[in-house]
Amino acid sequence: MGEMGEPCTETPEPRDVVVVGAGPAGLTAAYALGKRGGRCIVVEADSVVGGISRTAERDGWRFDIGGHRFFTKVREVEQLWHEILGPEDFLIRPRLSRIYHDGKFFDYPIQIGNALRGLGLRESLLCGLSYLWVRLRRPHDLETFEGWTASRFGWRLYRKFFKTYTEKVWGVPAAEIRADWAAQRIKNLSLLGALLNALRPRGATRITSLIEEFQYPRLGPGMMWEKAAERVRAQGSQLWLEAPVRRVERDESGVVAVEVEREGRLVRLPARHLVSSMPLAELATMLDPPPPEEVLQAAKGLRFRDFLTVALVVPAERAFPDNWIYVHDKVRLGRIQNFGAWSPALVKDGWTCLGLEYFVFEGDDLWTMADADLVALGKAELEQIGLMAPAEVQAGYVVRMPKAYPVYDEGYDERVALIRRFLESEVPNAHPVGRNGMHRYNNQDHSMLTALLTVENLYGEDYDTWAVNVEAEYHEEQVGRLPPRGAAGATGRTAPVVPAPA
Repeated sequence: MGEMGEPCTETPEPRDVVVVGAGPAGLTAAYALGKRGGRCIVVEADSVVGGISRTAERDGWRFDIGGHRFFTKVREVEQLWHEILGPEDFLIRPRLSRIYHDGKFFDYPIQIGNALRGLGLRESLLCGLSYLWVRLRRPHDLETFEGWTASRFGWRLYRKFFKTYTEKVWGVPAAEIRADWAAQRIKNLSLLGALLNALRPRGATRITSLIEEFQYPRLGPGMMWEKAAERVRAQGSQLWLEAPVRRVERDESGVVAVEVEREGRLVRLPARHLVSSMPLAELATMLDPPPPEEVLQAAKGLRFRDFLTVALVVPAERAFPDNWIYVHDKVRLGRIQNFGAWSPALVKDGWTCLGLEYFVFEGDDLWTMADADLVALGKAELEQIGLMAPAEVQAGYVVRMPKAYPVYDEGYDERVALIRRFLESEVPNAHPVGRNGMHRYNNQDHSMLTALLTVENLYGEDYDTWAVNVEAEYHEEQVGRLPPRGAAGATGRTAPVVPAPA
């Protein structure tokens, strides 16, 4: 075999590779390694596999941590899904998601004709006048999400359909979010352009960014990763749960061992390669000896938006037909999943489970609130927005998910680049993969793709995993599987750049 830090061109020995994290990226790496005859040890801090793509289970109810559609244009990922699960375990589900505002449902993405009809004649006229006003007096600051969006739709439509939900998701005022995210998400759409588009003959235009149906595992996305874990073990690799990493030992050539806590004691795992899907900042801070202070400060500056679900059991006939809806009213609730619309096997006959999603920061008032109080809050907010009376809710459960969304605050890209340059120079056999591992707002399939390419690199290839493109064109264009080394990388799935904390 080659020296430490060089690509492994022979079948790795069982302890050659340590994989940190048993989510989509980590388990994909382990499975791909096993298909080549290699072996590894997967260590996972949690007691379950799947990461944010797990499926939680409470009293026989199963529900996602958010919704996870299985749709991809990456052929290798599609093939891998169907290697892990058989055809009997995949459902083809219709896609429906809408905006719920002021007791009415609106199409998502926003269709101006549908929106104006739903708002009514008087409100539509006021929205039109608001748009004419911004054409005469443009917002002062077009570099912010607020100014940019209001300039294209008018203040009234902006406040109804853009401001509230965006601020819920990212936890900062829309006036402090950079405009480039709006430009990515909304592209060339404006109120005038949308109205002209609505007047064209039917079929002359087509929104290609949304799929009408998608694949979905019968028992939720966790079913995929539970089965993947079984396959990884069957290949001869090991999977340790409740085994958090405490230290990553290195020398002048790179990683030499990973120290994990297991059953109350520290275990040192020698490693020629480390495939890491733990948060990029944690990888940097766990290195021993530690990296330079500027790298540690960069790691300290990387933030996450956290997530919790309040799952409420309700009669099936009281639910909406959508997979999920976005709540634009002024409540703390951001989005509601209807898990019965994802798969009948997630719920029980005659009932469904609504997943009320709250976007939080770990340690804030919602995160620390008692489960019973969160269930009561969920019931109250459903009643407040006119969707359901509290008495109709039969049971409630709470699931918290830390580090769900990497935050793109000001300077985050420079911080990520600094850590990346240090790792590539000083720790070349540490390979970040996945959403948290690369601090990128990836979809599941692109997290998996970074893992697949990393395993190929272990066997002598030289693919630039950071160049995996996950931008807004994802659904419109075929995604190339093998990004060339040195290609300009994208930021990941579109997410806004928000202000750094004081």
